[in-house]
Amino acid sequence: MALPLALTTLAMLAGCADMAAKVPPGAPLAQVEADYGRPNFTCVRPGPGPGPGPDGGGRRVIWSQQPLGQYAWGANVGADGRIDRVERLLTDEHFKLLDDGDWPAEKVRCEFGPPAIIDQVGLPSVRQVVWSYRYRENDVWNSLMYVYMGRDGDRVTRHHPGPDPMYEDDRFGMGWM
Repeated sequence: MALPLALTTLAMLAGCADMAAKVPPGAPLAQVEADYGRPNFTCVRPGPGPGPGPDGGGRRVIWSQQPLGQYAWGANVGADGRIDRVERLLTDEHFKLLDDGDWPAEKVRCEFGPPAIIDQVGLPSVRQVVWSYRYRENDVWNSLMYVYMGRDGDRVTRHHPGPDPMYEDDRFGMGWM
C-alpha cells in the first residue's frame, strides 16, 4: 500500500523539475497547488516580523522528493495566501545558509524539509545525530549533505557533502552495498 503511494508522489513531484522557473513570484498558493499538488511539508517560521521570510515569520511550504529523490522546492506564504517565490532548496548554494548563525533542528527542517535519513555516527562517547539530505552536488554528483546536529540532535554543528551510497555500484561482488 505504501509503495503505490510513494510512486505516485514521486511521479507527481517529477513534474516539479522546473517549478522554481515556472512559478512567478507573488503567485497564489492555491494556484501553485493546483499546478503542482499540495506541498508535502509545511511549517510556521518563527520570527519577529510579519513574514514571510527566513527571519520574518510566516508559513513555509515545501515540495520534497526525500527520502529517495534529490530535489525539494520551497516558498514562504504571506498572510494574503501568496508565495514570495519558489526556490530549489537542496543545492550547494542553499546549504551555505547553514554556515551563518544558529540553526536549531526545527529551523533546519523548516528551511530544507525533512531529511532522507536521520542516523548517528561516532564512538559512544562522542556520538552525534546526523541528518542526511539526498541531492545533486554541483548539479552533477549523486550525493548526501550530512548535517551534524550535535550529541543531542538539537542544533547544527557542521555539515559537508559526500557520495550517496544508494548510487554506488557493487562492482566487486563483496555484498556490502
